Order: sequence, then C-alpha cells, then structure tokens
Amino acid sequence: MAPRRKFLCIAAAAVASSVAVAGCGGGSTPSSGGSPSGASSSSGSAGHNLDGQSFTILGQWTGGEQAAFEAVIKQFDDKTGATGHYTPAAGGNEAGVLGTKVAGGTPPDIAILSLPGAIAQYASSSKIFPVSTATQQVVGQNFASEWGKLGSYQGKMYCVPVDASNKSTVWYNNDLFKTAGISSTPQTWPDLIKDAKTLSASGVSVPVSVGGGDGWTLTDWFENVYLRTAGIAKYNQLTQHKIKWTDPSVAKALETLKQIWGDPQLIGSPAAAVKVPFTASVDNVFKANPTSAIVYEASFVATTITGDKDPAKVGVTAKVFPFPSIDGSGSVVEAAGDFGCAFTKNKAADQFLAYLAGPQAATTLVSTPGSGFLSVNKNVQSSSYNDPTSAQLAEQMVKVGNNFVFDMSDQTPAAFGGTPNKGEWGDLQQFLTNGNVQAAQQQLEKDAAAAYK
Repeated sequence: MAPRRKFLCIAAAAVASSVAVAGCGGGSTPSSGGSPSGASSSSGSAGHNLDGQSFTILGQWTGGEQAAFEAVIKQFDDKTGATGHYTPAAGGNEAGVLGTKVAGGTPPDIAILSLPGAIAQYASSSKIFPVSTATQQVVGQNFASEWGKLGSYQGKMYCVPVDASNKSTVWYNNDLFKTAGISSTPQTWPDLIKDAKTLSASGVSVPVSVGGGDGWTLTDWFENVYLRTAGIAKYNQLTQHKIKWTDPSVAKALETLKQIWGDPQLIGSPAAAVKVPFTASVDNVFKANPTSAIVYEASFVATTITGDKDPAKVGVTAKVFPFPSIDGSGSVVEAAGDFGCAFTKNKAADQFLAYLAGPQAATTLVSTPGSGFLSVNKNVQSSSYNDPTSAQLAEQMVKVGNNFVFDMSDQTPAAFGGTPNKGEWGDLQQFLTNGNVQAAQQQLEKDAAAAYK
C-alpha cells in the first residue's frame, strides 16, 4: 500500500515541473463521449446509460488503496454500462507522468490531484474542465463548503473531493503511557510537554520521535502550532504570502515549537532528529522494543504501522489524540486530501466525478479492508470504517465543518513548500538543528519571496 503521505513527499516535489510541462504543450484532446452532461442525481448515484463509453483515470494509489478505488469504478460501471480504467503512475510520480501526457496532448480523462496550487495552475491554463452544475450540487450536499472551494478556481469548481487525511493527529504508545502512569492524553501544549517529561523520567529515552529527515514532517509541526497560536485568518494570509515570514506571529510559533524541539530531554539530540526519516519516526514508537512514546503525524501513520517491524495494533497499542490546544485555541483541524479533476470533456468522466462525490463511493473507499482511506463526506456513517480509530479521525474533520485549514505547504509554490532539503523543508530542518528563531524567519522569508515571484 502506498503510504498516505504520498502527496507530500512525492507529488509536492514534482508539481512545479509537471505544471510547467503541461503549460508548454498542446491542448488536451477530448476522449469518447462528447460534452459532459449532468450527474444523474444530487446524491452522486449513477443512473445515466453510458453503454460503450469508456474513461481513464490516472492516480498514485496502489495496493489496498487501488483495490478500494477500483471497487468504486466497478460499482459505477455496473450501474451505468460505462468502462473505467485506472492506472497508477509509474514509480508513484503522478505529477511528472501527468505533465508529460498533458503536454503531449494525451491526458487521462480524470487525474487525481492533491495540491490546490496545481488545481489552480491547471485551471488557469485551461488544461482541466469545470464540473457540471449537477456534479457541483452533489459536492455541495456532501461536503463542507471549504472543500468545494479547494477544488475551485476563480469561482468555478473544477475538481471534486475524494479522500482526506487528518493532519492534526498525535500518535502514542499506550503501553508506555500506562507504564509511566499517564492515565489521560494531553489536552494542551503544556500538558504535552509535562507528559513527555514524565515519559522521560519513566525510562523512555526519546519521548517525542521527530522525523526531521523528511522536511515535510516539520512543516506539518509548524502549521499545527501556527494555526493554534495565530488563528485561521493569519494562517491563510501566510499561506498566500500576504504577510511575511518575518511577522511576529511566525516568531511566536517558532518559539513555541522550540519548547519541544529545543529540549534534548524530549526529542534527543536535534542533530540526530534531523536525520530520522518519517517511517523511522513511526517505527521508534511502535516497534517491538520502542525507544519513543509519541510521534506527531497525520492519520496515514496507521498505514505505516504494519507487519513484524511494527507489531503494535492500531486502536490498542497505537492510539491517537488531537493536536493539543495552545493558549486556549479552539477546535481546529489541519487536513490534506485528494481531488478528482477532468482533463477532457467526457460525459462518463463527469458522471463518475459526481459518483465519487457521493456517499456510496466514499463508503466503499473507507470500508474496503486495507485501504486506509478517510473521507470528509458528511453523509458517510462512522460505522462504515473498519476500525474505531479511522472513524474517530474522520469524524474530527467532519465535525469542525469549515473550521479547518488545508495543508499550508501543499498550497505554496513547490519551490518553497515541496522540495526536499530546500525552501521551507530545509529551513525548518536548519531551525530544528540550531533553534535560531530570527535566522529561521529571515531565511524562510527570503525563500518564500523568491518562490512566490
């Protein structure tokens, strides 16, 4: 199974070159089926007769994710008579494969995109097509309005939400918490620090496992802290570079992060933490002989805890709590997700997008064993999930409604927010190592200013 972090460590790094390639080639070529028609119903159920019409889909999903998605395609095909063909991009490099196909005039009918910035760039260069009014209605009936906006450009909806990841999630080893005498999970930032010190006193060598070797994990740490110290409005302003990274609000977030990142008792040596890859940060907490008790990362951590290497069972030893409140911040969630976008005028493709946005498709995605999918479709029942932890993480995202933000680095230019060892990734790795707030702010602003040009 492809880890749910895919859109950060693979697609984000390639999206800039993908869109650039797409913009320099010929236009997309419509496939069979002519112009898009309305979806059969506002619930996303498929009903129009599409006998003999085919459509293609390009994505990154393999393993259990691919099996779940292909089950959705089969349901749609059985209902409509259409024939859908899904292809995972070679090597997981969907952005590069898609860019080449678009530039060559042979795009797929549908591609799965995870970066709102890429959606905007494809839409601005007329490489993707708006969904029909009926499909837009299906999205409106099943998702909070902000999810529809993420798939839109200049007031037109181009893409429909497919799945989501809860990025305001902290994972912990329940056995180590019990051994340390911690009976409840931390609700606030000071509680988190206190519990981490208690774990240290109980013999846990590195209480908080930080996967600094993959710089995107550090952006997620920063984004959750910034969201809680600065609020949604400033978060959105910083995302769009409407305020500078030298703003006092950024300094406050970095100083707050230093309370954990700058304490060797909590994370071990920063020089060592900056070399730990994401998967190893999870292994440190859930392997047979764990050296850490807490790891922050999104809901997709569940798909990383697998096999003999990490024998912990999700919901038993591997448990979760929401990212703690800071200075009385309310219930806010950072999320990421994937969107289905039409690259051709194909009637079957448009109806399939409507079906994807409905509760039946979403229920199949989340209920297929081994898929790891979560959905923010508000009409999906919690009982559809295979385990209570997944249901809990999805419910958190649905409950906050529009009181959420999308991953900041996924919305920024890839040169700043999506390139390994450079831009925000590299700058936060440097900050993890030296803890110099002012220097980090100046370098972040320098790199952001260059990228946003």
